[in-house]
Amino acid sequence: MKVLLLKDPKDKDSGPDPYIEELGSYNLEATLIPALSFEFTSLDSLFEKLSHPECYGGLVFTSPRALEAIKICLKEKSKKEVEEIGLVPQGEMAGNAEKLAEYICSREKPNSSALLFPCGALKREVLPTVLREKGIPLESLTVYQTAQHPDLQESLSSYFSQQGIPASIVFFSPSGVKFCLQHIQKLSGDLINQVKFAAIGPSTAKALRDAGIAVSCTAGSPTAQDLAAAVHTALQPHNCCL
Repeated sequence: MKVLLLKDPKDKDSGPDPYIEELGSYNLEATLIPALSFEFTSLDSLFEKLSHPECYGGLVFTSPRALEAIKICLKEKSKKEVEEIGLVPQGEMAGNAEKLAEYICSREKPNSSALLFPCGALKREVLPTVLREKGIPLESLTVYQTAQHPDLQESLSSYFSQQGIPASIVFFSPSGVKFCLQHIQKLSGDLINQVKFAAIGPSTAKALRDAGIAVSCTAGSPTAQDLAAAVHTALQPHNCCL
């Protein structure tokens, strides 16, 4: 069975894409189509803030693009070099903004040094709101803008014409839902009810449901292993949408 993944492929230099590998272990044929494009902004301001680490109690990341912005500011240092200057991740398995906020609140004291939050223009307000209510300072800085990938419509049309309607379509962000769903609905037509829609996390699942789409499965955590297992289970004949 075919699975369509609406995400960027992994960098070729870092090996095979883990989502394709994990789905392949269940004999599922996965294809990647990039859904989003990104434009970095305010990098001068970000660099200025990074140049004064004594002003901040830590950095908060909720997207790979924010980390990419940091790397650009650090002149594309290697992962090892970045770790050596103190960027050691914690709370990476939180999975969504609510759980990440809970984790941060368990570690930070009210009115301590501000946490720097490089983020996208479309960020949700859950994390800032919870931390503000708990008295934990958070300084947000928009470092990238999100838009539809310029090749999205053409890529989707080509996929559906050559591969047909996939058994499952996986969304990786609310923005992906916003930009992709209308094209998928048009290409699928009356057969869209045959598709099992999957989400990488609860925020993406909510975006799908808000758009009137039944979500067949959500990954237990935002990993290739959990997503592949969830999709595999959802595609079993006895399973229905949850």
